Amino acid sequence: MLETILQLDQELFFIVNGEWHVPWLDAIMPYWRDKKFWIPLYIVLSAFLFIKYRLKGLYFILAVALTVGVADTVSSKLLKKSVKRVRPCNDVEIQADVALLAGCGKGYSFTSSHATNHFAIALFIASSLGLIYWWARWPFIIWAGSIAFGQVYVGVHYPLDVICGAILGSLIGWSIALLYKKWDAISIPLPK
Repeated sequence: MLETILQLDQELFFIVNGEWHVPWLDAIMPYWRDKKFWIPLYIVLSAFLFIKYRLKGLYFILAVALTVGVADTVSSKLLKKSVKRVRPCNDVEIQADVALLAGCGKGYSFTSSHATNHFAIALFIASSLGLIYWWARWPFIIWAGSIAFGQVYVGVHYPLDVICGAILGSLIGWSIALLYKKWDAISIPLPK
């Protein structure tokens, strides 16, 4: 059963990483999935939250940082080191067939920390601030999904790595949002 799942995962990887390649995505995806590319977005959001909500905005930013810290620790330190799945770009059996568009990295593949972290951010925001700014819920989820897709597209993760990372990150983001919303002393006033 596991062998069949891994075989299907590899086949789907080669569809995304091979058959679906187009020049304009080849140019965009290496940057799109890079965490440094999003620093201006993080600065603008942080500035907006601080200006609009002052101290509670700062607490919100700290809650997002906590969310990422938990997500990254679970993905990078616990799961990757337990599962020890080799990245497709480092797998000697398929390495020559991988269209690698970004640095491969030396770490393990399962789960994708990019997918885990970005889905944690997206679900935290959608489940908390999204109650006020409802129109921002889906854009954040689509943003996280596009970054997760980019990990497969550039050749550094299998689809199962990003799917499981997305599920894990979503659960973490949603759970921390539930805790955040219960702490009235620090949370931005949210509709119940």
